[in-house]
This record gives sequence, C-alpha cells and structure tokens, in this order.
Amino acid sequence: MNSEHASLNTPQRPPLLQLNSVETAYGDSKVLFGVDLEIEAGQCVALLGRNGMGKSTTVKTIMGLQPCLQGQVKLRGSSLNRLKPHQIAHAGIGLVPEGRRVFPNLSVRENLVATARQAGRSGPGWSLDDIYGLFPRLQERERHLGCNLSGGEQQMLAIGRALMTNPELLILDEATEGLAPIVRKDIWRCIVLLKSRGLALLVIDKNLAALLRVADKHYILEKGVVVWSGASGELDANPDLVHHYIGM
Repeated sequence: MNSEHASLNTPQRPPLLQLNSVETAYGDSKVLFGVDLEIEAGQCVALLGRNGMGKSTTVKTIMGLQPCLQGQVKLRGSSLNRLKPHQIAHAGIGLVPEGRRVFPNLSVRENLVATARQAGRSGPGWSLDDIYGLFPRLQERERHLGCNLSGGEQQMLAIGRALMTNPELLILDEATEGLAPIVRKDIWRCIVLLKSRGLALLVIDKNLAALLRVADKHYILEKGVVVWSGASGELDANPDLVHHYIGM
C-alpha cells in the first residue's frame, strides 16, 4: 500500500475544540448566531471583538455556564452540550474567568489545591511546585487569603488554579484587563510559555499587538456572528478590518 493510499484511509483526528453553528440566548434575547470555531491541540487562538459582541458568552457556552440552544460544542469530537461545568472542566478545559474569581477566604495554597486533579492525556502535568516556579510571587504569598492579594496576584492565582486542573485547553477571558503594565508583561510571558509547552489556548484580550505575536489564529465576533477568521499575518495586514470590527 503506498503512502498516499494509506493517508486516505487514516481517519481524520477531530479538532481539540469545535463549535458548530452554536446559538445561545439570555431569555428571549439571542446573543450567539451560528458561531463556528476550531482549536487544534497545542494551538493558540484569539477571540476578538468590541465589548458586548458575544466573546464572554461564547466562553460561558463552551464551559456549560450558558446553555447551547442550537449547534454543538465538542471536545475531541465528543459533545459537551449536556455536561455540567464541573464535568467539562474534568474533561480537559480550564477557565481563567473574567474578574478572576479566586476563593477570597482560602489561602493561595488552598486555592491552588482545591480543584487540582491528576494529569490525563497530556503528560506529567502541573504541580504546586510548577505553579510556584511559574509565578514565584504566589509562593511568597502562599499563606495569604485570596481577598488580600493585589489584582495582579489574583490573576496569577486564577491562572495557577486553572493549570492545577491539568487541562488540555486553557481559556483566558480578559487575560490582562485592569492589570499594571509590569503584571501584564508577566501574564504574556506566561501565555508564551504555556504555548511552548504544547497547551492549547483560547485568549480574549484587548492587547492586539501581543495577540498578533502569540496567536496562531484569530476569530472576530460582531453581534454574535463570526465575521472574520484567519492567521496573525492576515489580520496584521488588514488595518481597515481591525479598525472596523475591533476599533483599534
């Protein structure tokens, strides 16, 4: 059997995450209108658009926090539509939510171990020591309560907590919003490192320049519809598109 014939008979591996014609609503108000999106294993994808265009709703729908009314959300080809948020997290998706939402009355260490789970398909995974190596500041503040941390420290903790679930895909919703420039730099350094380790990423952020450097692919949402998708080079070469849909 020649290699060409063999490749034709090799089943195609589905994307790590796939959204097919996803529709979502809050009550009678539809927010997502047939959203299609794909993320391959190890790929970094950016979700772009102005405020209120459906980015966070897309994340909530992926995580089971908002029902998918029509279409399919699939992880490795298996539907997530009927799973609860904790089941989706256990299946391999970690979330760093907008607003961070660390446990305020738990210490840094307790936040990190509270939802930790062993690595599944993706190798040795993340340990407490790995998180402290990634963010030394968290080790320094190990016994401090979440409510006593700065915004930047809380974001580091939210990322560390999500990594301790040993996900195959990490979603960062508004990854650097409201953070000091030096902290934002640390978060972007972290994102680049995570990508280099082969972790798939879905990133929502307003720093387009940083996203163009790290993301393999971009999706632009406008009023709940994907109006454009493509590689960083294509987006960077189209300033009119950026201005029209993102406002930069």
